[in-house]
Amino acid sequence: MPQFLSTTDADFAPRFAALLEMKREDAPEVDDIVARIIADVRARGDAAVIELTERFDRLSLTPETLAFSPAEIAAAIDKVPGPERAALELAAARIRTYHERQRPADAEWTDPSGATLGWRWTAVEAAGLYVPGGLASYPSSVLMNAIPAQVAGVKRLVMCAPTPGGVVNPLVLLAAHLSGIDTIYRIGGAQAVAAMAYGTATITPVDKITGPGNAFVAAAKRRVFGKVGIDMIAGPSEILVVADADNDPDWIALDLLSQAEHDESAQSILITTDAAFGQAVAAAVDKRLETLDRRAIAGASWRDYGAIVTVRDLSEAAALTDRIAPEHLELCVADPVALSQTITHAGAIFLGQWTPEAIGDYIGGPNHVLPTARSARFSSGLSVLDFMKRTTLARMTPEALKSIGPAAETLAASESLEAHGLSVGARLARLNRKGGEDTGA
Repeated sequence: MPQFLSTTDADFAPRFAALLEMKREDAPEVDDIVARIIADVRARGDAAVIELTERFDRLSLTPETLAFSPAEIAAAIDKVPGPERAALELAAARIRTYHERQRPADAEWTDPSGATLGWRWTAVEAAGLYVPGGLASYPSSVLMNAIPAQVAGVKRLVMCAPTPGGVVNPLVLLAAHLSGIDTIYRIGGAQAVAAMAYGTATITPVDKITGPGNAFVAAAKRRVFGKVGIDMIAGPSEILVVADADNDPDWIALDLLSQAEHDESAQSILITTDAAFGQAVAAAVDKRLETLDRRAIAGASWRDYGAIVTVRDLSEAAALTDRIAPEHLELCVADPVALSQTITHAGAIFLGQWTPEAIGDYIGGPNHVLPTARSARFSSGLSVLDFMKRTTLARMTPEALKSIGPAAETLAASESLEAHGLSVGARLARLNRKGGEDTGA
């Protein structure tokens, strides 16, 4: 059974605090193992990657077969049924259209001193996408990671997609093709992250690594950060639904289960203004769990981490939502737009009862790679900006330097950085000798 809480209960505050602090991540002590794997890949390159792939994925490779050949990719794509191909193409088009609007603009202006200032945006040269294998092999994640990189202008885009036992998901390869991925390696785990970060004789290193993975992948991303950029360290999935009584309990139950079925450590929470409605949703969840294919996973998630919170009104719901800072937030209320404007912290918001979170996972357009574990308080979902970097621009004229340079000299002296001050002072001295007529750039 999930937890039932009410803001009118005397013990609500400590129980809600405990809910926020629940440790959901199944976190084995993997860091030492990952450190050894990364060191091995750095030392032995392809040989280490091949040995680790045989050990963990039961797949024998050579340097020549680390990547799928164009013929293998084409043959796999040909196996994709027409309806699935059409759905993936529609998703790719919608995701591309949405993310194209995120491209930032360069800027330049001249300030009152005469200095020209601004910035320009450029893409990273190369990005690597990690795609989990096995049960967590999701073509939608390929689109969500690769298309923003392509829209940003990344010149080289590669993907690592493990194929345990040699089993290939054709939809994953089709998604890669639709996303402009240049090379697809059939490797996974910490060794794939290490290979993308440091390179091997066969695998050219990248500048940024994105994509979800298990605890070993997450630990590897933490360790290579600094050598390369990463998107985020994602935890188990989560959803918060705020709903009034004017909803179908079965719909809300299915929305909660849509995240619970991801992982036994996922979390689904309902906040409602009607206690009886909360009970009806709980009953609907139990009913659905009788037949759901992934009921073992979803049931464990709902039992161990699920919660139904009854509040006095929607203002209380908004305040609790900001404390939870959920990855996914559904607002199934009469005026979801108004309620959304009172909420600050959420990875993605789905407005109204006709907008299930699952639309965002596949076909809506916004990215489904989102901050988890309350990190929406300070971070955002994956976007085009994650594959771009901003370079600032500044140009002084002689008059501009005369105007603001003395303040720079003063600050340099206050920090005891003599050469800093002299680099400005030497130029000012020449301008003063020439009466400020020097117009050199």
